[in-house]
Amino acid sequence: MNQSTPKVVEKKHLIPFIIITSLFALWGFANDITNPMVAAFKTIMEISTAKAALVQFAFYGGYATMAIPAALFVQKFSYKKGILLGLALYATGALLFWPAAQYEAFGFFLVSLYILTFGLAFLETTANPFILSLGSVQTATRRLNLAQAFNPLGSLLGMFVASRVVLAALDSDKHTDAAGNLVDFSTLDVATKAMDRAHDLMVIRNPYVILGLVVLVMFVVILMTKMPASGHSNNIHPLQSFRRLFNNKVYREGVIAQVFYVAAQIMCWTFIIQYAGHLGIDKATAQMYNIVAMGIFLGSRFISTLLMKYVNSRRLLMVFAMGGIVTVTGAIFIEGMAGLYCLVATSAFMSLMFPTIYGIALGDIGEDTTLGAAGLVMAIVGGALMPPLQGAIIDLETVGFLPAVNASFILPLVCFVVIARYGYRTMIFDAKAKNLI
Repeated sequence: MNQSTPKVVEKKHLIPFIIITSLFALWGFANDITNPMVAAFKTIMEISTAKAALVQFAFYGGYATMAIPAALFVQKFSYKKGILLGLALYATGALLFWPAAQYEAFGFFLVSLYILTFGLAFLETTANPFILSLGSVQTATRRLNLAQAFNPLGSLLGMFVASRVVLAALDSDKHTDAAGNLVDFSTLDVATKAMDRAHDLMVIRNPYVILGLVVLVMFVVILMTKMPASGHSNNIHPLQSFRRLFNNKVYREGVIAQVFYVAAQIMCWTFIIQYAGHLGIDKATAQMYNIVAMGIFLGSRFISTLLMKYVNSRRLLMVFAMGGIVTVTGAIFIEGMAGLYCLVATSAFMSLMFPTIYGIALGDIGEDTTLGAAGLVMAIVGGALMPPLQGAIIDLETVGFLPAVNASFILPLVCFVVIARYGYRTMIFDAKAKNLI
C-alpha cells in the first residue's frame, strides 16, 4: 500500500499558517511602498540619486543589524515572542514618520526606516522557519513558497499606494511653465519649494502612520492566538551552530546567493522609475510599470510553486536565473520601450528565488535552523549595499555607448549569474548525495 503524499498545510496548523502568512503581506507592503521613495526624496530633498538610495541602505541595513540578535532572542524564548517583538518594532518605526515629517529631516526618515526594519528582521527570521516547521519536511519548500506567494499581494498594495496616494499627490512634480512644460523643482523660488516640501513630506508620512496602526492590530491578534510549540532549541551553543553552518556548503553558498538575489530584486524594482523616466515617463506612470511587474511576479510565484511538484527546485532555480540573465541583458542593450518591457519581464523569473534559496539552504541543517534562518535574513543586506552603487552609476548619465540607467543594470545581471551558479551547484550536491552521479 502506497503512503499518501504529505499535505502542504495540515488541518491542525491551518489557522496559525494563515495568521503568520498574513505577516508576509505586511512586510511586502513596507518593502514596496518604500522603493519609490528613492525617487520622491531625490526631488523633495534636492539630493543626488546615490544619496536618495540611502533609503534602501537604511531599510535593508536594519535587517543586517538585527537578524542575528533576533535569532538569539527566538532561540532563548519562542517564535511567538519573536513575532510580537518584531511587530512592536515595526509599528514604532512606522509611527516615527510623523515626527520625521514635522522636522523635515531626511536623516530622521532614515532612522525611522532603520527601526522599522529591526521589526522586519525579527518577523522574517521568525516567520520563515516557523512556516517550514508547520508540517512535513518533504513539503517544506513548497509550503514556504505558498506563504511567500502572499508577500507580493502586500507588495502590490504598497506599489498601488505609492503610485496613486503618494507619487500622484506630490506637488513638487506638478509645476509647469507658460507653455505647459514641467518645471524642475530645483528651479523654483525658496518659498514655493518650502511649501511643496512640507506638503509632500506629509503625503509620504500618512501611509506609514496608518501602516503602524495596522501592525498594532496584528500585534493584538497574535498576542491572543495560541501558536504551536516552536521547533527551536535553547540548548544549542551559538558558536558551535555558526561553525556547523559555515562548514555546510549548501547553506554557506545559499547565503551568498540570497545576498545577490535581494540586491537584484531591489535594484530592478527601485530603479524601474529612473529607467522609465529616461524614456520621458513621469513617476506615477512609471510606478504603474512596477505594479505590472509585481503582478507578473505574483502570478509566476503561484505557477512556480505548482511546478515544484514536478520539477526539482534546484533545477527550477537555475532555469529561472538564466531567464533573468536574458531579460536583464535586454534591459541593458535594448533602448526604448522594448528595454523597459524586458525589465518588467524580469520579475517573472525572480518570483521563486527568495523562498527557494531559503528552503534549499535550510533543507539539511537540523537544529541549527533558527540561526541559519538569521543568516539568510541577514543576507537581505544585499538590498542595502548595491542600490546606492547603482544610483551612483545612474548619476553618471552615460557609460560608454549606453545611457547610464541602462548600463547600471549590469549589477542585477551579475546577481543572476551568481544565482544560476548556486542552482547548478546544489543540483550537483543533491545528485551526489543520492548517488546519482
